[in-house]
Amino acid sequence: MYIFILDVMTSNETQTENMFLCYPLRLDSCLKPHRLTVVKVAMYTLMVLMILTTVFGNLLIIISISHFKQLQSPTHLIVRSLAASDCLLGSLVMPYSMVRSVEGCWYLGDFVCKVHSSLDMSFCISSILHLSLISVDRYMAICDPLRYGMRVTNNTVTVFIIFIWLFSFVYSFSVVFSGITAVGLEMLILQTYCVGSCAVFFNKEWGIICSVLTLFLPGTIMSSLYLKIFYVARKHAKVMSERMTGGMKSQSSVHRERKAAKTLAIVMGVFLLCWLPYFTAALLDPFFNFWTPAVVFDAVIWFAYFNSTCNPLIYGFFYPYFQKAFKILISTYICGIKHSNTLIFE
Repeated sequence: MYIFILDVMTSNETQTENMFLCYPLRLDSCLKPHRLTVVKVAMYTLMVLMILTTVFGNLLIIISISHFKQLQSPTHLIVRSLAASDCLLGSLVMPYSMVRSVEGCWYLGDFVCKVHSSLDMSFCISSILHLSLISVDRYMAICDPLRYGMRVTNNTVTVFIIFIWLFSFVYSFSVVFSGITAVGLEMLILQTYCVGSCAVFFNKEWGIICSVLTLFLPGTIMSSLYLKIFYVARKHAKVMSERMTGGMKSQSSVHRERKAAKTLAIVMGVFLLCWLPYFTAALLDPFFNFWTPAVVFDAVIWFAYFNSTCNPLIYGFFYPYFQKAFKILISTYICGIKHSNTLIFE
């Protein structure tokens, strides 16, 4: 009788342990985090809403710029390419990251893991570089308006866009598939490897290189250019105000300054809020023996993804001409109300 009870208890313990393994029949399986069903449902709901907003928000930007000829300027071509990058991230990368984050396991094998990580890195780098290119475009348009039309054309912008896409893909796939970022970490990877994980390890050197190349350098360029744009915009508004009112600022001038300050603050604030936590963790983690918990890394990764969700809101919904384009497209193709294909700017 005692032996039977002991056998049952041992069997129950084994079943309980297997419930928290990614692959219960494999001895080298990763442990599966135990989460309440309510927590899982909440995580899936939040992430699905974020994915849908990212995909359809950016699709609306792409369709608007492609549909209306008035929006096909060099600046908007960059915005459309940015939206394409964010849309692909939302449709090809984020759904698989969602399952990995909620379930705590990767079920698609090592090769698909490398492809997923490469695409993840490619679209994120592409998004950041597009944001930097937009800041350069806006700087030239505001600070050198006389030569802007000659220097910045659809052809020149297309060349830069192609370069961004090629660089993002070649860099990301080379880094992930070559394994160069994990040089020197072979023993650590062997000790921590288990079936059901999907992670890219960065040693100290490549942690610094990737952080500087893909965030701190573009972020510094964006910050310095937007500060210069804000300074020049305020200066222009002040000069125009003095000419119109003899030294007293008009309400329209004050409104323009506030709008410029608000837009620039939102652009830089959202960018830094979303990306700084991830790259800070990625930069410091190799120097502290990879102490960052997996849950924290998941959180900062989704914070970074959130930038792609916010981009269509910032570069689309904050501008009246995009709002008009959205209304026309939605009322025409969803509500069936016919409108002119021409945007009228007031």
